[in-house]
Amino acid sequence: MAIQSVDIQKFYRLVNHGPTAMISAKAEGIENIMSAAWVCALDFAPKAKMMIVVDKRTFTRKLIEKSGLFAVQIPTAAQAELVIAMGESRYQNPDKIANVDCFYQNGFDVPLVSGCAGWIICKLINEPHNQTEHDLFIGEVLAAWADDRIFENGHWKFDEAPDELKTLHYVAGGQFYRIGQSLTVGKGFDTP
Repeated sequence: MAIQSVDIQKFYRLVNHGPTAMISAKAEGIENIMSAAWVCALDFAPKAKMMIVVDKRTFTRKLIEKSGLFAVQIPTAAQAELVIAMGESRYQNPDKIANVDCFYQNGFDVPLVSGCAGWIICKLINEPHNQTEHDLFIGEVLAAWADDRIFENGHWKFDEAPDELKTLHYVAGGQFYRIGQSLTVGKGFDTP
């Protein structure tokens, strides 16, 4: 596997198919990772932006608010148990990330979970009303990367990918679906 850079104007393709995600953040030397189902692309021009929903009670939210940075990871089916484990509260399980393999990309002080299909680093756009009333955080996308075995030239290659590298879609009660086969209809309405 090689981690390839993804054009920021195309970052949205990492999340447009609605995958379950993991959000990570770091502040004052403290790191955390949480699972999240509510992440989506917001804009790609003039600045790429995305939204995440992070409850007031989460440990990660405080790190995002302090540091102003967060990362969104797109886990693979092989990481389903990790996604469930990262759904636990760090307040109840202070050691939950002790054995999680993370790495850092040059120039960004936010941990990234190894083995994911994609990674997106964002700078918080502070919107106090949205954050307080709706738990909605908006981030300007600073950089994005993807696993070159399953993402190439701005497109997912899920039809060719083994099941363990396909992305997860959470339903409830520990049940996920893996991304399925593609269906192409006409030219589509792709953006830049």
